Amino acid sequence: MSMFGQVYVKNNRYKIKGNFHHLTPNIPIRNADDGWKLMGVTNPRDMTYIHAYGGEAPFFEALSQGKLLGTRCDNPDCEFQGTVYQPFRIHCMDCLGRNTIIDMTDAAQKNAVIHTFMVCERSGAFSLLDKPIKFINVEFEKVDTILMSYLSKGSPEIGMRVVPIFKKQSPTYTIMDLSWVPAGTEEDQLPEGFGF
Repeated sequence: MSMFGQVYVKNNRYKIKGNFHHLTPNIPIRNADDGWKLMGVTNPRDMTYIHAYGGEAPFFEALSQGKLLGTRCDNPDCEFQGTVYQPFRIHCMDCLGRNTIIDMTDAAQKNAVIHTFMVCERSGAFSLLDKPIKFINVEFEKVDTILMSYLSKGSPEIGMRVVPIFKKQSPTYTIMDLSWVPAGTEEDQLPEGFGF
C-alpha cells in the first residue's frame, strides 16, 4: 500500500516524501466503424504540482480557521497610504512597499455586499463547484478592491448583503475554503464542512 505524496519545508528546502506516481492501465481505442480495429491507447498520467504560496500563505491558512485576511499599505511615503486590499496582496500596487496583514473577518460579516455577479450553467474541467455556479464580486466598505468568489446558497442580486463562510472541516487550503451566503442564513443551511 502506498502513501500519498507529502511535501514539507525544512532548513529552507522542500522535502518530498511518499508516492507521487500512480499507475493507471492503458485502455485500447478502437474504431467502431471498421471492425473495432485498434487505433491507439489512452495513456493516463497523474501529475502533482508543488504550488508554493510564499507571502500569501497566511491568507490561505486563515481561511481554514474561519478568518478573512486582507492587507493595507502603511508606508508613510506612499501617496495612497491606507489603501486596503481584498483579495490579499503582499505589496502595495502604488509604492511596492510590503503591506500590513489585517483581519477583515468582522468587516466582511457586517458590511459585505454583492457588487456584481455571473451565473454559469457549465464549467471547465476539474471544477468542484455545484452547477449552476454563482460567481460574485464582493465589495467591502472602506476597501479599495473587490474580491471574486462564489455564492453557496440563494440567488445573487446586486447590493445583496452577504456573509463569508469557511470550510473548516477538511479544508483544502485554497480559495475554495471561502464562500458566501446571504446575510441571515442559518448555520444548518450551510454546505457540508462549512461554518461561519
